[in-house]
Amino acid sequence: MKQVTLPDGERVPALGMGTWNMGDDRATRAEELATLRLGLDLGLRLIDTAEMYGEGLSEQLIGEAIAGRRDEVFLVSKVYPHNAGYHDIAQACERSLRRLGTDRLDLYLLHWRGGVPLEETVEGLQALQREGKIRHYGVSNLDLSDMEELWNVPGGNEVAVNQLLYNLSRRGIEWDLLPWLQERRVPVMAYSPIEQARLVRHPKLVRFAQECGMTPAQVALAWLLARDGVIAIPKTGHRERLRENFGALSHTLTAEQLATLDSIFPPPKGPHALEML
Repeated sequence: MKQVTLPDGERVPALGMGTWNMGDDRATRAEELATLRLGLDLGLRLIDTAEMYGEGLSEQLIGEAIAGRRDEVFLVSKVYPHNAGYHDIAQACERSLRRLGTDRLDLYLLHWRGGVPLEETVEGLQALQREGKIRHYGVSNLDLSDMEELWNVPGGNEVAVNQLLYNLSRRGIEWDLLPWLQERRVPVMAYSPIEQARLVRHPKLVRFAQECGMTPAQVALAWLLARDGVIAIPKTGHRERLRENFGALSHTLTAEQLATLDSIFPPPKGPHALEML
């Protein structure tokens, strides 16, 4: 398993499991539980969720999946912007911990920028860290101007990651935000790395994958895994798809293959507004 180093030196898997829309449907719950447990068995020990996902249903699902295995997991959750005030964030974190069946989060993120001042949010996150409720804190969906503002807030330069929409078809952050983060050794956690499965139907990517003896999903993940300081968190509730995703770790793209992907999905030629899903 490739590892990514957090700013404090801790190393985490470069490939984890996302859980958006998981836990919402009782009919699929058994397969989703089995998928999460299989992921842990394979070594995909980083699991990402949020209080927003199913209004807590995703966290409850994960809590059931990791019962008895908590110490194997690097557990990530996110707080709504409207819950990011100093007192509200403490209550939101407690609710997430209860649903997850744990006494701590390994990483707690501000889900996106809202109306609460960043300084107040960081103060709340630091208080949770001092209490042992969270080990690391970070952000999600913050653009360069937001990150520059955050960096000037006391404690803002201690963020562990910025979770962003990043994949072959969404490369806008490479113009300015990604280099800025890399310079400060802040990893990117790439969500929707397969573009909610849209990339698996991209004709040129399908053809490229066939020529390389891979699936389109594996190419999309291998492309991210080839980049330094990037953690990919594909979501699937199916064991077959999870095994396919895991298979991306067995493929290393060559310089020639990476260049071909650049021709299919060109890098940005100027600044882009931050994209979100």
